Amino acid sequence: MTEETSVNLNPDAGAPQQNQQFGLQRIYLKDASFEMPLGAAAFTQQWEPKINLDLNTKNVQLDEKLFEVTLSLTISATIGEEAKTAFLVEVHQAGIFVADGFDPQTLHQTLGIVCPNIIFPYAREAVDNLVTRGSFPALLLAPVNFEALYVQAMRQAAAKQQTQAQAAETEAPAE
Repeated sequence: MTEETSVNLNPDAGAPQQNQQFGLQRIYLKDASFEMPLGAAAFTQQWEPKINLDLNTKNVQLDEKLFEVTLSLTISATIGEEAKTAFLVEVHQAGIFVADGFDPQTLHQTLGIVCPNIIFPYAREAVDNLVTRGSFPALLLAPVNFEALYVQAMRQAAAKQQTQAQAAETEAPAE
């Protein structure tokens, strides 16, 4: 399945047009695991789990126009006063995208926001499937605002870079 769209994002009619292409080539399950450390004992306890979600994205450039974006989800459910792990699910859902004609900043945003938004419903379904096959109640993850996560990550990276620059300035020998 290949979907490509040509877009002209140039509002100036007199300026040369930049042909931008973005398309989804494939979505696939790269890795999945389900662990149930308590075994059958998980079913003998009151089911009031505390769910913890860890979410990460990774981008790899495959060639000049192709990019693999991997969305990694790690979900753990703990139960009881001792917070014992009832189950642990890890899913790496990936997609191959065509992206051409974008400036570096727009490309970075597209790979960090648009692509994870496309992949997330598939990862969500994989998580739910693994949890229900483990005989637990359905686990439907809430939608994720990847734009807010991207902005937060960029702010953290900028703050870290600024802190490192300030540290380097204070460590530089005085002349």
